[in-house]
Amino acid sequence: MQQPGVVIVGAPAVGPESTTLVCPSCRAQIRTRVEHNSTTKTHIIAILLFVFCCWPCICVPYCCDSCKDANHYCPNCSAFIGSHKH
Repeated sequence: MQQPGVVIVGAPAVGPESTTLVCPSCRAQIRTRVEHNSTTKTHIIAILLFVFCCWPCICVPYCCDSCKDANHYCPNCSAFIGSHKH
């Protein structure tokens, strides 16, 4: 008698840009939808710019995607795929 196997699927590796992969939720071949979100690190950079008298540049961390996390979602089922932390 065979025992049922357990398959563990890890989260796919994602980067800062949209990537092509198979959605673990709906199993469709997709190109991920990326949403960039501000983090505590983004706010700290803005505060440091203010403290060091660079207040005209405070908005720069909020305008640059490189200062934010990239969250990847499936465009078909809107499932969360993974996150790339900066």
